[in-house]
Amino acid sequence: MHIVDGALSNPVILGGAALAVGGIAMGLKQMTLERIPATGILSASFFVASLIHVPIGPSSVHLILNGLAGMILGWAAFPALFVGLLLQAVFFGFGGLTVLGVNTLNIAGPAVLAWLLFGGMARRSTPKGAAIWAGAGGAFAIAATTGFVAFSLALTGEEFLPAAKLVFLAHIPIMVIEALLTGAAVYLVAKIRPDLFTAVTGEA
Repeated sequence: MHIVDGALSNPVILGGAALAVGGIAMGLKQMTLERIPATGILSASFFVASLIHVPIGPSSVHLILNGLAGMILGWAAFPALFVGLLLQAVFFGFGGLTVLGVNTLNIAGPAVLAWLLFGGMARRSTPKGAAIWAGAGGAFAIAATTGFVAFSLALTGEEFLPAAKLVFLAHIPIMVIEALLTGAAVYLVAKIRPDLFTAVTGEA
C-alpha cells in the first residue's frame, strides 16, 4: 500500500516524515537486545510479503502483515517497517524516498494502534483467544492503513478521493487474508513463545 513519489503535497510529506521520525524514536527507545531478532524477522516478513503487489492508482494492493508486527513488537513496529520500506524504495522503487515518512506512518501507525487496541486482550487470553484477538488486530491494521492512505491523499487534493475509495475496496480481501495469517501466527507464538507478548510492555 505504497504511495508513490509525486502524489502528495509538500506539507503532507513533511508532516508525515516528522510523525514517522517520532514513531521510530519511540520504537528504538523500547527495543531491547532480546527483541532485535524478532524485529528483524518481522521486518523481513513485511519486506517479502509486500514485494508482490498490484498497482491501484497512486497506491498498490499487497500483503502487509503490519498487524502481526504491531501485535508482537508494539512501538518497535515503526523501525521494523521503516527498514523494510526503505529497502523496497531503494532496491525496487516501491513507493519512493520522498514519501518514505508518509508510507512509514501509514503502515506502522495502524500496527501500533492494533497493538494498543488488541494486544492486551491477546496477552491475557488462551492461545485460541489470542489468535482471535490478533486476527481482529490484523484486519483492523489493514483497514486503518487504507484510512491513513485515504487521509494522506485527501489532504493533498480532492481529486485523489476516488482513488482513495478504490484502495479501500481493493483491500477488503486483504483484510480477511491478513486476519487469518495474523491469527495463525500469534497462535503459534502464544503456544511456543508467549514471552514475546509480555516483553513488549515488560509485564511479568
